[in-house]
Amino acid sequence: MNEIKRAFRQFTPTIDAARARVGRVKGPYLIAGLLAVFAVLWIGSGAIGRKDGAPPPAPNATGEPMSEVRVRTVAAESRARAVVVAGRTEADRAVDLKAETQGRVAEKTVAKGTRVKVGDVVVKLAMDDRAARLAEAEALVDFRQIAYDASRKLSANEFRSKVKVFEEKAALDAALAALERIRLDIRRTRIAAPFDGTVEALPVEPGSLIAVGDRVARIVDLSTVVVTGEIGERDIAEVKVGGPARAELPDGRTLDGRVRFVSRASAKPTRTFTVEAEFANADGAVPEGQTAKLRLPLGSQPAHKVTPAVLTLSDEGVLGVKSVDGDGAVVFHPVTIAGDTPGGLWLSGLPETVTLITVGQEFVKAGQKVKPVPEASIAKGPK
Repeated sequence: MNEIKRAFRQFTPTIDAARARVGRVKGPYLIAGLLAVFAVLWIGSGAIGRKDGAPPPAPNATGEPMSEVRVRTVAAESRARAVVVAGRTEADRAVDLKAETQGRVAEKTVAKGTRVKVGDVVVKLAMDDRAARLAEAEALVDFRQIAYDASRKLSANEFRSKVKVFEEKAALDAALAALERIRLDIRRTRIAAPFDGTVEALPVEPGSLIAVGDRVARIVDLSTVVVTGEIGERDIAEVKVGGPARAELPDGRTLDGRVRFVSRASAKPTRTFTVEAEFANADGAVPEGQTAKLRLPLGSQPAHKVTPAVLTLSDEGVLGVKSVDGDGAVVFHPVTIAGDTPGGLWLSGLPETVTLITVGQEFVKAGQKVKPVPEASIAKGPK
């Protein structure tokens, strides 16, 4: 209060002069004007913010008072690095069973969703006239075999030319070929699973006619699931085939596996690389097509754990933090965000130990001398 009185007495002549100049102004306008003039002069005098007898802030090299900033010393910790990308689960093997011969569906031997073993018949086609064509082909082979044997004997006794023998041999070979074709056609009427798996689709019904190439079933092998993701060009060099991988599913389950494929050519529009990781799924509990987070460890690196509030931007728009060096000067450090956890951010690119400015970093510039105040001393309060 004494400081205010002294300031008022100091500026009384100035106030009187202002009152004389606005002699015609009456009432509230005069009072408001005088108060405004007094407030400006009081603020300019530096009276605000100092206690009675308190010295002004110490000046820096330029003669200006040094700003106080709150600081905290932070040491680097070893932190595991990983790249996390979105992916989806896929069956290790999947195949569409298609008809290799035409005919009528006689029977579906399994239901959709059934587990099958390699060689298990899934769909049977009607034999129709195939049995009759098989008997005809077998009879023709027997006839051609007898004719060929007789020609060889006659040729040995010089009663038939060798040309005739070769003709009979050609006819026998043609009959054998025809027999093999009908046998193969009959085998193709039984459409079987090529590997152990689950019948995912069965789009035919008994009585329907199918042609060569028509889809009759789909078999998927989910004993191993594959998660495929796209990795950016910055991290692809550190992802290796055979390296560890983890898949995080939407329901909270995690799977541990290994990287089995890393593409060597990027997708031109996105400049990303395809990575496949495989995971054991013996019980088939993980379905195909489920979203998953693919986490690929990339080793460890030193990093500092901080609160997001310490981040700032340089004049060039570079993300970083500000610290105070041993001489009390502000230093700007560009940083890279190495991780984001509920407890704070992990930053890389800082010295092993650094004294970060936690409060006031937006009001000071790199190279400026400041007065650092440790957070610990503020927390304890005055003695």
